[in-house]
Amino acid sequence: MQMVPAKKGPFPKRPYYELLEIEKICDEELKSLGLFPASPCPVRIERFIEKRFGQSAEYEILPPGVLGLTQFGVGGVEKIVVSKPLSEDRSKTAQRRVTTTLAHEVGHGLLHSHLFARDDSDQSLFLFEGHADVSRTQVLCRHEEEPEPSISKVSTANGPIQIKSRYNGQWWEFQANQAMGVLVLPRVLVMKLLGTNDFLLPIGSLGLKTLDEEKRDKAIMHVADVFDVNPVVARFRLAALFPSENTKQLIL
Repeated sequence: MQMVPAKKGPFPKRPYYELLEIEKICDEELKSLGLFPASPCPVRIERFIEKRFGQSAEYEILPPGVLGLTQFGVGGVEKIVVSKPLSEDRSKTAQRRVTTTLAHEVGHGLLHSHLFARDDSDQSLFLFEGHADVSRTQVLCRHEEEPEPSISKVSTANGPIQIKSRYNGQWWEFQANQAMGVLVLPRVLVMKLLGTNDFLLPIGSLGLKTLDEEKRDKAIMHVADVFDVNPVVARFRLAALFPSENTKQLIL
């Protein structure tokens, strides 16, 4: 990871991660806590939050359209919250969205905590989406599980600021969504599942494999079922692992 100048957001510099870096971070975190599955199956995100951040996820009434938030302090993650109405919806789709919302917030915690590990007195004033005097950025929120969240929110010394937009340079949301996909669908487990179910084809002479395009839709549904995530999450993760002419537009 390296720090680069930020064109948007509450910080003058932002972290830049390659996808492989995010995968390494997430895999090592899961393995260090004994939560990296030995075979393809759902990842225990709630248990990860308990063991990694020393707290349980909370379920509260959030602003309309906001599904989750992460609250930071100088010591790191202080609270991870998911929409209570979402958690009370017992449909499979909603329960899977709870999981990916939690994973998204974990992504913020793993990738962005260091941005808040500073004394208040040392924090500079930032310009955030036209709002000045953002001197204490504590909370990041999200809306959708797809890589195009439409609502972000920060809590500042002067009250909350809510941003309704697509990414529009919201690098923190993009990075958290990448981490979300990695956490719930680790590369090695996805590859193992696809390889043992005849979804991959050999390419070249080096033993490399790619996804059989004729079976992409079936593979998406199989991955979604085995890892207990919504198909849209599996679709974007496979697009990242196996980009094709038909899926390039999914890669942000």
